[in-house]
Amino acid sequence: MKAWHQRPIEIRNLFNPAFCGLVLFRAINAYREVDKAGMPFSLSLLVLPLCLQRQSRDILQRGNRSYFLKITAEHPEMQVDFARRCSDVFPFTLEALGVLTHVKALAINPDGRLLTNPDGVRKTISGTAESIACQRVAAYLGKEFARVGDRATIYTTLGIRP
Repeated sequence: MKAWHQRPIEIRNLFNPAFCGLVLFRAINAYREVDKAGMPFSLSLLVLPLCLQRQSRDILQRGNRSYFLKITAEHPEMQVDFARRCSDVFPFTLEALGVLTHVKALAINPDGRLLTNPDGVRKTISGTAESIACQRVAAYLGKEFARVGDRATIYTTLGIRP
C-alpha cells in the first residue's frame, strides 16, 4: 500500500480510511443488532465492494425491503467481477478496520468476530447523498448477513468460493 501522500486524489477520496471505516462500522453494528456474537471477519470483506460500487449499491438500495439472497438471485450482474473487486478493495478494508480499532470503535473477540463500541460513532447518518446511501446499504447488508447466518451461503451466492 502506498503512503497517503503518494496516492492519487481519487483513491484518497473514495477509499478514505475514515469513510470506509464508517461504512464498515454501520454494517458491523447492524449485524450485532441481529446477532450479538458479532460479525465474522470474513463477511466484513464483502461490505465495501458491495457498498462502494454504484451499480451494486443502487440494486441493494432499491431492494432493501427484500431479502439479500432474493436480490442477488434476481440480479446476477452483481456477481460480475465481484471476486476481483473484493481483492482490489482488500487493503482498504484492512486499513479501515485498523482505523476503527485504533479509535476504539471496534474490537475483535477471541473467536475472531468483530464487535462495535456503541459510543464509537454517531448514530445519526449524515453526509452527502452518496455517503448516506453507502451507510444505509451497509446497515442493510449487516442485518441481512446476520439473518442469513451462514458465511458459505453468502459467499456462494455472490459467486465466490468460501
